[in-house]
Amino acid sequence: MDYDRIYFGSRINLIIPKALQNSSMLVFEFSNCLMIEKVLLKLLLEVGCDASILLDETSSIQSEETALGNMNSARGYDVIEKAKTEVEKICPGIVSCADIIAVAARDASAYVGGPSYAVKLGRRDSTTVSRTLANTELPAFFEGLESLISRFQKKGLTARDMVALSGSHTLGQAQCFTFRERIYNHSNIDAGFASTRRRRCPRVGSDATLTPLDLVTPNSFNNNYFKNLMQKKGLLQSDQVLFNGGSTDSIVSEYSRNPAKFRSDFGSATIKMGDIGVLTGSAGQIRRICSAIN
Repeated sequence: MDYDRIYFGSRINLIIPKALQNSSMLVFEFSNCLMIEKVLLKLLLEVGCDASILLDETSSIQSEETALGNMNSARGYDVIEKAKTEVEKICPGIVSCADIIAVAARDASAYVGGPSYAVKLGRRDSTTVSRTLANTELPAFFEGLESLISRFQKKGLTARDMVALSGSHTLGQAQCFTFRERIYNHSNIDAGFASTRRRRCPRVGSDATLTPLDLVTPNSFNNNYFKNLMQKKGLLQSDQVLFNGGSTDSIVSEYSRNPAKFRSDFGSATIKMGDIGVLTGSAGQIRRICSAIN
């Protein structure tokens, strides 16, 4: 499905990256602040890729920004807003905030060494928001393998898609409270790795302290994530379950040996995610500013 390809095309694919540059924010800053994996996982929400996460709190809107999976974690909203301002100067009322997010995530991936892939355009922005849905639909850091597989399958994504998309944790950071249980009480963790991680995450306090998911190459998109899992150095429980004697062990092993296969599968899975719950036609709207409904 190419959405409204009749009026979207290569020109829009050029306009959005140019707007990101004109907003005085490097694509790298976008990837470092908003974090690619948060953008991708946001697409798993029931309402799909609709930019609902960008809506600010009002008397009638309970923003998804404060959902448990997003609070103090998904950031960089100002980058998208500034890009939207630049896009509106060129194509007023044409390009949605949802499309800007999709293109920015692709360009952020490419900027830090990840794959570049085709982004379908023509999404529209939601006029509704559901914090409850955000709280229940985003994968949790403590989930087990079968629960994760089931969650992704309900969205039409395979276990291989899930493992490939989880590789986005080659970038980004995690808050202390999300991995404290793992580094102090789990047995399937490298002892030296756990000791190092405890330095920035005490048993009590510092819940919001951030630390890189990958200590070795925190700002590079590569397959170190999978190598780490094979060494029992996955920071989150939901990461390490991908290589813990279960059905996805072979996929993790394959990606650790074959970075080209990982990149290819990551791009394909991201395109599939971009098709989930998209608003087109007369559904939704093209917001004038991303943080508020028209």
